[in-house]
This record gives sequence, structure tokens and C-alpha cells, in this order.
Amino acid sequence: MHKRSDFHFKYPPNIYELDLATMVSMFRSRGEPRKAAPGQYFACAYSQELLKEAKWWFGLYFSQSTWDMLLTKGSEGFPITNIELNVLGQVYMAEDDVPHREFVEKNAGVTEKLAYLIVNDLRTFGFLSEDDSGFLRITPRGEKALHGIARRMYEKRFLPEMLSDEPPPESPSIEQAQRRDEEQTSLF
Repeated sequence: MHKRSDFHFKYPPNIYELDLATMVSMFRSRGEPRKAAPGQYFACAYSQELLKEAKWWFGLYFSQSTWDMLLTKGSEGFPITNIELNVLGQVYMAEDDVPHREFVEKNAGVTEKLAYLIVNDLRTFGFLSEDDSGFLRITPRGEKALHGIARRMYEKRFLPEMLSDEPPPESPSIEQAQRRDEEQTSLF
């Protein structure tokens, strides 16, 4: 399905390159107000205005008015991206066959580490509920948030065609150095 608007929050395309600690730190501090140092300014990523105070989103700064415009109907102040649309949409579509958390995280469209954080936040904000076995259900609040982001991006209520079918990016792997089987000379 063709997107009608790109005016919504987005995670950086190379977020998977971050180590887990940095990713968690940036994820937890998104939306925090930041004050520029004396004599310094921030620039709003959307309006390009110079600002003394701004909201922070993964290295980008937004004026309060732009931040408010980026929030979607039904989100209750929660910054929703296309990834949250994928997570909420998968759970919403599964009426009889309730999806397990692992399945949703693997099909979110981001690395499983980030998907884990996103699912936790959606639960904390009351958009999803999880039972003791790890099965997810969407709440009425979650349905409103899902339809809100769908309307922003596609100008329609949520439809299954809106789910992203892009595979999640591969996590970078660290190449192991090869050891030589030579005896090391003793220094003592």
C-alpha cells in the first residue's frame, strides 16, 4: 500500500549498528526536553527554526509545536512509528490465533533487541496486554493508537496491507581473530 505521508516519527535506519546499552539509553531518553548550552542553539529537524529548548529524538531535535504535530490521534502522547504500527497491526489482525511475543518481535521490522523495547513500552502505556505465557492482545487504547498512525501514514483506518514486509536488518557481527598454534616464548 502506498504511503500518503511521511510526517511521523521514524527510527534511524542504522539504529541496529548501536550496541545494546547505547540503544536502550537513546530509546529511554526519546522525547525528553533538552536545553541548549549558553550561547548555543538547536535547530528543529522539521521547521529548521533555531531553538533554546527542544524535544530530543535519536539525535534530532524538534520544537514543541512540531513534536505535538507529529503525535498521532489516539497515541496519548506516545511517539508512534511505522514499527509500532507493525507490532500493533500484527496483534490486531490475529483475532483467534493470539500471537506470541517472540513472533511479534521477530516480525516487527527492526532488530529483536529494539522490538523487545518497543513491545515493553506498548505494554507499559496500555496499548498491549501480555498474559503469563507471553501471548499478546491489543487493548482498546492500542486500537485507537493503531488507527491513528494508519490514518496519518495512509489516510485510512488500519488494513493488513499496511504492514511492512521488509525483513529486519541484520545485526552486525564481530569477526573473531584467528589464533595461531605457535608456542609463545616465555619471558621469565
